[in-house]
Amino acid sequence: MKTLTNKEEEIMTFYWSHGEMQIKELQALYADPKPHVNTLSTLVKILEGKGFLSHKALSARCFQYFPLISKEEYSNGTLQGVINKFFGKSYLSAVSSLVKDDKITVDDLRALIDKVEKG
Repeated sequence: MKTLTNKEEEIMTFYWSHGEMQIKELQALYADPKPHVNTLSTLVKILEGKGFLSHKALSARCFQYFPLISKEEYSNGTLQGVINKFFGKSYLSAVSSLVKDDKITVDDLRALIDKVEKG
């Protein structure tokens, strides 16, 4: 899965939380000073090229954009990319690293195992 820049991820977060929108509607969600419509349009076109967004024509020059993947799909793909790149495709190595760095306790792991076993 392709990765997103911070600005692209910000835009995708708006689409994931608000659904289909035109560029002007996207711009309205930003605090002042709002990004220029042309800037947002360029970023949205990049997101289309990366396969994150698509659009439908409302008129000859008016488009409504919508996400092609969910936030969960992106998150899972991003996590998998980190695991593959930094932990040799081993989820066990990633979890071991978290335990070693005191990010997850042994009690947390036991609780997770209990939760998985109960199903």
